[in-house]
Amino acid sequence: MTLVALVILVLIGICAGLFGALAGVGGGIIVTPLLAIYFGLPMHQAIGVTLLCVIATSTATSSQYVEHHVTDVRLGMTLELATTTGALLAALVASRIDRRTLAILFACFLLYSSGSMVRKAWTSRHEEREEVIPDYTPQKYPLGLLASFVAGGFSGLLGIGGGPIKVPVMYLFMKVPLRVAAATSNFMIGVTAATSAYIYWGRGDVRVNIAAPLVAGVFAGSLAGTRIAPKVRTFYILMLLVGVTGWLSVQMIYKLLTGGFR
Repeated sequence: MTLVALVILVLIGICAGLFGALAGVGGGIIVTPLLAIYFGLPMHQAIGVTLLCVIATSTATSSQYVEHHVTDVRLGMTLELATTTGALLAALVASRIDRRTLAILFACFLLYSSGSMVRKAWTSRHEEREEVIPDYTPQKYPLGLLASFVAGGFSGLLGIGGGPIKVPVMYLFMKVPLRVAAATSNFMIGVTAATSAYIYWGRGDVRVNIAAPLVAGVFAGSLAGTRIAPKVRTFYILMLLVGVTGWLSVQMIYKLLTGGFR
């Protein structure tokens, strides 16, 4: 691998870790399509590498958020039971699904993520920074468990950590404050990704030479994200993520239409 490629991978990791820490999405929605489109990795290998990046994001952010009492540990442990089950089942069947199908699933998921974040950005455009976390009681636990199971499945199939599903569900339906939802998602995604990553590693779908610089960048970016998160308005974070996920979904669809991922 050339020095330029190594530097690019580290920079991608930093950006993914920063976004993942701020929004609780793990960074997989950025890393997987970039590896598949621009580095030419097969989808299974791109997903295997991304799962390690998701673990790095969770490792870097969880201790900080838990220490500052932002993470809802009880809620996270409850939802993680469903998420891990979904991730395990999906990872076991992922090798039987062809790359094109995985790419189509991921493109659809990117569009869903972008749309859901547009809605969140619109509702939060006039909100000030959340200096103090308000009192809350999580609602609709059955819906949260079902969404977590689905999120775990997407993590096992697509390497996205499940955050783009869990954060909106906790925020919009379970009435959990956005900062708490993002922190709790980061707390959960590491366990979810580790469940799937073990299986991908056993199948030889993890490229260590690609994963190492990415994980280093993700870890650094995630630490930076936890430090600046309280100072950034939700609206700006969401708009950045909408732009990134929307652009990547268009790129992924274009490659599918032109015969990519065969």
